[in-house]
Amino acid sequence: MRRLIDRILGWRWLTLTEAERAIVIRKGRITDILGVGEHRIRTRDVIEQHELMDAEFVSTFDEALRRERPDLAATHLTEVRTDAETLAVISRDGQLHTVAMPDTRVTLWMAAGPWNVERIALADGLEVPAVLGDRLMRDNLGRGALTNVDVPVGFVAILTVDGILKGTLQPGVHRFWDVGRKIVVKQVDTRWRTHDVTGQEILTKDRVTLRVNLTADFLVSDPVTAVTAVRDFEEALHRALALAFRKTLGAITLDALLADKMAVDADAANAVRAEMAVLGVEVGAIALKDVILPGEMRDILTAVVAAEKEAEANVIRRREETNATRSLLNTAKVMAENPVMLRLKELEALEVIAGKVERLTVHNGTEGLMSDLVKLRG
Repeated sequence: MRRLIDRILGWRWLTLTEAERAIVIRKGRITDILGVGEHRIRTRDVIEQHELMDAEFVSTFDEALRRERPDLAATHLTEVRTDAETLAVISRDGQLHTVAMPDTRVTLWMAAGPWNVERIALADGLEVPAVLGDRLMRDNLGRGALTNVDVPVGFVAILTVDGILKGTLQPGVHRFWDVGRKIVVKQVDTRWRTHDVTGQEILTKDRVTLRVNLTADFLVSDPVTAVTAVRDFEEALHRALALAFRKTLGAITLDALLADKMAVDADAANAVRAEMAVLGVEVGAIALKDVILPGEMRDILTAVVAAEKEAEANVIRRREETNATRSLLNTAKVMAENPVMLRLKELEALEVIAGKVERLTVHNGTEGLMSDLVKLRG
C-alpha cells in the first residue's frame, strides 16, 4: 500500500546490491551517489547505474561531479593522475589492474578496492623491471603499454631512444614502456662469421685482366662503434677487402700470383685488419679463394703447362733409358769376365725356350755350344 501511495505521490524505490552504485540527477543536478540497499527516489529523477565489476568510473557526469559535488567524489571515488614523465601501475588487493600512462587520469570506485598505486618516473629509464614485466604480460596488461625486445644468444642489441644512444642489451627478453618515445633496437651478431667478395676484376702488373674471389672471417668486437662509426660495417669490410686486394694484386705479375697466393693474402690482410679495427671489427683469416682467368689466357696457360709436363716426361724417359742401358752394360761386363755366369744365363734362356716348345734339339751338346760361344767371344 505504501509503495502505491509513493507511486501516486511521485516516488519510486531502487534496490542496489553490494556490486552496484547509482548517481542521482535531479533537475539536471547531481544530488547523491547511492550505495547498497533500498532507496526512495523521485520518479522524475535520472539514475545512472554502475557496476563495481567495472572498477573504473566512466561517466558523462565525471567533470560535473568533481566540480559541483566534490564531497561526493571524495567519498566514493579515488583519482590517479600522471604527468608527462610519470606512469602509474595500479593494483587491486594485490592483483595488477591497469597501467596509467603519462598525462592520463584514471578514476576508480573506492568500494571496488583496496587500491595500491606504484608511480614510476620515466626519467629513471624506460626499461621495465623483469618481475613487473612478467606480471603485466601474464595478466594481459602489457599490450599497448610495453614494447618487447628479444635478443638471441650470440647477439648484442644497440638501444636508442629518440635518436639518442642509451646503451647495449645483452641476450634475453627486455621490455620497455611504450610511452610515445621512439625506441629503436639494432641487433648485432657478435659471433665469428664469413664475408665473401666475389667477382672482383683486377689488372695485374703484366696487364692481364682476371677475376678473384676473396673470403674473410670476422667478428664484431665493439658493437657500439661498429654501429655508430659507419652506416654498414659489413659494407665497409667488403670495400676494404676489395680495395686492399686490388692494390696488392695490381703490383705483381700473373706468374707471381699463381705461384704463391698465400703471400698475397698476407700482404693485403694487414691493411684490412688495421682499417677495420678502428670500426670495432676484428678480422681473422683472409684467403684468396679463386683466380679466374679469361678464356684465351686460360688456353695459353693450359698449353704452357702441357708443354712443360711433356718436357718433364721426355726427361724422365731418357733418364730411364740411360739407366737401362747402363744396367745392360754392367751385365755384359760381368759375363765377359765370368764364363760361368754366361753359362748360367744360357741355361736360363734354354729353360724358358723349353717351356714354350714341345721338342728342343741341341747339336754338339751344351759343352760344344759353350765352346763355340767362347771362341766367338775371343
